[in-house]
Amino acid sequence: MSHSVPGAIVDLTFPHQWQAEVLASRPVILPRRNFVYPRNADEAERGALEVLIRPGPGEPEFLATCALGFRDPAAPTGLWSAPALEEICAVAGGYAYLIDTTAPERFTMIHYRPAVQIVAVLEEDLLLFAGHHSILAWGRHGQVWESEKLSDEGVKILAIGGGLLRGAGWEMWRDKEVPFVLDLRTGRRMQ
Repeated sequence: MSHSVPGAIVDLTFPHQWQAEVLASRPVILPRRNFVYPRNADEAERGALEVLIRPGPGEPEFLATCALGFRDPAAPTGLWSAPALEEICAVAGGYAYLIDTTAPERFTMIHYRPAVQIVAVLEEDLLLFAGHHSILAWGRHGQVWESEKLSDEGVKILAIGGGLLRGAGWEMWRDKEVPFVLDLRTGRRMQ
């Protein structure tokens, strides 16, 4: 795994069967197989995250062009391994794509625009996506849960342990950050 995009995050917490390289720019000569995410993105190449992916032994590599969400440095960009061995999570300016490396035409785009924080939780087999208002948990077979609204504008994951997620969210009517605790198995708010 290598990356040559400044500020790109690479988190390989979960075991995976693929290899990937974040490219500084679109290759002049494209590999035989290349995919654009999402499929209907206009001008996807402008600022896109370009990732060369090798799915596994004997499988042909492919180029994943992931449309950019936001140019703001606060919006994450990078690669994460996912709970399923064959999945890779590519994030471009907060737009998160879970791609099946064995069948790259199959992907899911997380509906947060943007995901502001991505956290791998190996003990619970979850990849967490924090948006501005709630948190979504992704497991081996797709979405496991999505929390209730936790904030008016800005969710932060602060700590994870003992089956619980501790975080904070800004509440407009109190004009302050308010702590919350979620059960990692269900996404239900404990307090």
